[in-house]
Amino acid sequence: MMRAMRTTVNIDDRLLAEAKLIAAREHRTIGSVLEDALRTLIEDKASPRAPRADFALHTFEPERPELLPGVDLEDKELIAELLGEDDVHAPA
Repeated sequence: MMRAMRTTVNIDDRLLAEAKLIAAREHRTIGSVLEDALRTLIEDKASPRAPRADFALHTFEPERPELLPGVDLEDKELIAELLGEDDVHAPA
């Protein structure tokens, strides 16, 4: 048998109202609803997150992955010109 401890906590009014609605709808005590919510939070934080099955990372493969002739990644003025930026010295 699990031992329960009586305690006092401050809970946002809206959260408490939502918890009370759940308790009433499910014919439960507010304490059991809050225990379940806290248990779920603790279990979620304690277990490592598994990759989501509904998530896919899309990649892009350019037709020509090499640099174009004449492009120098060390030349910020040239890169800015190619990107159509006016002032490469302006703060970001």
